Amino acid sequence: MDSSYNSPSTKPLFRGTQIVWYLLGLIEVLLAFRFVLKLLGANPAAGFTSFIYGVTYPFAAPFLTVFRSSQIVQGSVFEWTTLLAMLVYGIIAWGIIKLFMMGRTVSTPEAAAKLDDQEK
Repeated sequence: MDSSYNSPSTKPLFRGTQIVWYLLGLIEVLLAFRFVLKLLGANPAAGFTSFIYGVTYPFAAPFLTVFRSSQIVQGSVFEWTTLLAMLVYGIIAWGIIKLFMMGRTVSTPEAAAKLDDQEK
């Protein structure tokens, strides 16, 4: 077994990656609810719909003016910006995980092998 798996930093890194993936999953599910509710023309005054729109607004807000929303039928909106937000948050989470993994302890032979692979 590789000694890097017994490093004191392994468990905190694992927990950190779990937290990032959990938060991403939560945000993605909420944004997916937002997308479907808008697509189906849900009543914004309904409690659940209002809750989802309120909770997801801070995550969707930076993207709301990137694209126009496409009105499909009266009240039904295809919100491209929500899909963009989901993609961007996924990429950000992936980047954070990669950054965490850079802090992982690596044995000298493993580092040498990875450097050799990068040269190819």
